[in-house]
Amino acid sequence: MSPDRRLLRHLATLLPWLGCAGLLGAQDIEPRRWTHLPVGSHILGVGYVYTQGELRLEPASRIQDADVEMHTVLLSYNHYWDLFGNTARVDLLLPFQHGRWEGLLDGAPAATSREGLGDPLVRLSVNLVGAPALAGREFVDYTRSQPSRTTVGAAVGVRLPLGEYYEDRLINLGQNRYTIETQIGVLHTVPGWSYEVTGSVFVFTDNDEFFGGTTLEQDPLYAVQAHVVRTFPSGAWLAAGAAYGFAGQSVLGGGSLDDDRRNLLYGASFGLPIGGAQSVRIGYVRGDTFADVGMDSHSLLLTWAIRL
Repeated sequence: MSPDRRLLRHLATLLPWLGCAGLLGAQDIEPRRWTHLPVGSHILGVGYVYTQGELRLEPASRIQDADVEMHTVLLSYNHYWDLFGNTARVDLLLPFQHGRWEGLLDGAPAATSREGLGDPLVRLSVNLVGAPALAGREFVDYTRSQPSRTTVGAAVGVRLPLGEYYEDRLINLGQNRYTIETQIGVLHTVPGWSYEVTGSVFVFTDNDEFFGGTTLEQDPLYAVQAHVVRTFPSGAWLAAGAAYGFAGQSVLGGGSLDDDRRNLLYGASFGLPIGGAQSVRIGYVRGDTFADVGMDSHSLLLTWAIRL
């Protein structure tokens, strides 16, 4: 017996959140992504993200009062290096997740849980203007002589389909497709403050093994985010920002779902250095959808990092 197409339709629109709630799906909100650091820096980090979300479905759906709770442990690695005289950065992010979904299916309580590897992320960025590749004393002298400066950067990231995925399950931690993100960003720094704006385009490959033997496609998702960062003499910093994503309509089995995204993320984070090489960060992110189908969420994060 083939799965209920109406159920598939509603849950397919939630794919960016069902398996990646702890990562807020494809769209992100990340302050200080264009920060200038010395080349040769290696940064190792581990983080924890707790996400609680309410899934919003159309009234005609068989699923009602659906909630998700996700625990995510993130392992990260960042390396800064010299690319034709400019500062380049490579990021590796590996998520391990445990999620539980609860709600009413045809009026009866239902629940499921998943645990395992999420889809890893690899990202390469280059500061094209305003961030020459420097290290040691040269880097210190440059930043002191340029207290006000503007940096322009570009990046490309790929989310790899290596997370846990079973084609006979509707809810998975992995998405069984590549997500390719391109970005352009501008960072303006003055003494004690910095202001960032980043534009992103997310392109998705097809999931040819979607639940029910169907193919799930998705149009590009567009997003813009902005942050204000206050840096204190001690090296601690406080950031506030917001991001808005739109478009990204899905096609299931050749039929459009008319489910354009309209998502707003906003939040704040605080970073504190420990000694000369370590730091901790705490943050909160709120996610709201302005579409009929989507997820409203709260996320709390805590990370620790060490620069080698």
